[in-house]
Amino acid sequence: MMQIGATLPAHNLQVFQVRRAVFECSGSPLNPFKRVSARKQPENLSTEMTKKHLSNLERLLQKQSLSHPNPNPPPDPEPDAEAPASRGILEGLTLASVWPEMKAAEEMSPRHLNRLQRLLSKSAEYSPRNSLGSRWREYHGSNDWAGMLDPLDENLRREVVRCGEFIQAAYHGFHSKPATSPEETQWPRHVALPDRSYRMTRSLYATASVGLPKWVDDVAPDLGWMTQRSSWVGYVAVCDDRREIQRMGRRDIVIALRGTATCLEWAENVRDVLVPLPDETEDSGAVPPTKVECGFLSLLTTRGEHVPSLAESVVEEIKSLMEKYKGESLSITITGHSLGAALALLVGNELSTCAPDVPPIAVFSFGGPRVGNRGFANRLQANNVKVLRVVNSQDLVTRVPGMLVNEDLDKKLRATGAGGKLLDALDASLPWSYTHVGTELRVDTKMSPFLRPDADVACCHDLEAYLHLVDGFLASNCPFRSNAKRSLWRLLNEQRSNVKRLYTSKAKALRLNNVHATSGMAMSNVLPSPS
Repeated sequence: MMQIGATLPAHNLQVFQVRRAVFECSGSPLNPFKRVSARKQPENLSTEMTKKHLSNLERLLQKQSLSHPNPNPPPDPEPDAEAPASRGILEGLTLASVWPEMKAAEEMSPRHLNRLQRLLSKSAEYSPRNSLGSRWREYHGSNDWAGMLDPLDENLRREVVRCGEFIQAAYHGFHSKPATSPEETQWPRHVALPDRSYRMTRSLYATASVGLPKWVDDVAPDLGWMTQRSSWVGYVAVCDDRREIQRMGRRDIVIALRGTATCLEWAENVRDVLVPLPDETEDSGAVPPTKVECGFLSLLTTRGEHVPSLAESVVEEIKSLMEKYKGESLSITITGHSLGAALALLVGNELSTCAPDVPPIAVFSFGGPRVGNRGFANRLQANNVKVLRVVNSQDLVTRVPGMLVNEDLDKKLRATGAGGKLLDALDASLPWSYTHVGTELRVDTKMSPFLRPDADVACCHDLEAYLHLVDGFLASNCPFRSNAKRSLWRLLNEQRSNVKRLYTSKAKALRLNNVHATSGMAMSNVLPSPS
């Protein structure tokens, strides 16, 4: 290069260097057998050369098609409404390396049978479980998950999905034996936990304070467990695996609670009048006073004929585990869906004051309704109970109770400067002045490329649909991620009518529609989630 610089004028040296760089990097991306110089080429030159190659290739193909016309041309195919019109004759080429967006579209396309077959298999494929180490408190909500939700942190996504799978185990544990016998309540029910690192330590029961008239049993004696007052609602489990404890940075205690399943639980759900907590009266001095929904509180505090109340069972078990693992770093993770999400908040409130040295408490809820008023939200915040609510924009359950007076009205009044005393007056006087609690992670059924945009109410509230949406969520302004790991077989079997016909037809063509029969994995005889 020193000799070239000596023989050429200075103003021509830059031109020669550019031409030399182009000559050395003249390998075409469409010709893999062409040796390319190892020297890194400028990005703008690579882009220009790629466009030039594609332009030459298109002109060549057009000339060949004109010089050799087909005497019997095939009928024109129907235009694809989703195909970009600008691609022209290059549409049939595999140009994923040139246009990255085509690669993502190809991977998400139902024509990509290998990917679809993998997603429809029952073999679980999880995102990498990275070591949380010293950051475990952040993932447990110490900073209210600031900067981790939009875009969604990959480690947090894995932890949220795992919480949902603990709830699914609670659903399956109930449906495998919905009836509750007095003898069974003395021992923990066997539940197949999704994470073998955890060991179940106690069964939890919820008891309704209302009962059906006796004539109901006479008219419909086969209802059985549907009308029982006390029902198995979830469990407590603790991590016992040393490797998992080391990965998470502490020993974790999980409390998983299922959603509504019995008639009496539905009856409690509709008792939506706000009532004070047992340890607080109207004249306690709190502004606004702490109130929660009557039916949810009833399921938490009512004792059964052969079982203690849900609140008593949880507090007793947590105290026992705290004593057993005294001196270790502990955390309490409470997770629930639908009714279980409401009970999870009430359980978190109970545990936050059950002992002076309670471990950090975090609630991960899915599709949960509102539970209490602004005073209840303030109380959880003051007691350092961290709450992450996963909400589907199309889920109606997350909008009740309190459709008129809620946190949205609170924001509007504060924006107009009419907050303060007016809000306190509404909280004190109205029996339906509800507000949501904690931090929100919002997903949307319409973002999924597999679910129909007009999916019904049951699908939008379904727990598996929630986990599918969380697994594919990248950010609020990004599409469904193309490398989502979660299998579609459960979603396809439980929500087949809400999955796009394109995918159900492909599943049938792949002979995967009868997944239960073709899989070698043993499945317990359980009912699908009633949600």
